[in-house]
Amino acid sequence: MKVIRDQTGTQQTLGYIVEIDAGTPRVYLDIDHRHINRGDSLHGGVIATMLDAASGYAVSLSVDGETLHYTSTLSLTVNYLSRVAEGRVVATAKVTGGGRKIVFVDALLSTDAGVPVASATGTFKLYRDSVRD
Repeated sequence: MKVIRDQTGTQQTLGYIVEIDAGTPRVYLDIDHRHINRGDSLHGGVIATMLDAASGYAVSLSVDGETLHYTSTLSLTVNYLSRVAEGRVVATAKVTGGGRKIVFVDALLSTDAGVPVASATGTFKLYRDSVRD
């Protein structure tokens, strides 16, 4: 299993961790005061960021399951399903279609107990010739 920490400024600021196991990404976050909105729940922007990160990693790994390729988000639609204010949330994503350059993804953010918090569908551009370690 590969663990990615502090790879980007966004990841450092929010504190989420990426785990890649057998070509499948899992992005998790232990919620703290930095992530909470005025309504005392996980901020929607943090939720969207986690879904975007999980989706991007799924697309990145879609070539061979091991190599991280650059991706760009073309669109991301988020559906907020329930509130969460504490504990751990986990984002997972899977590629659902597309071609060599444009890839479609479904993502889900859930609590550690499996309660769905938000879902997303996205369209991403995959750059097969650019690789990031």
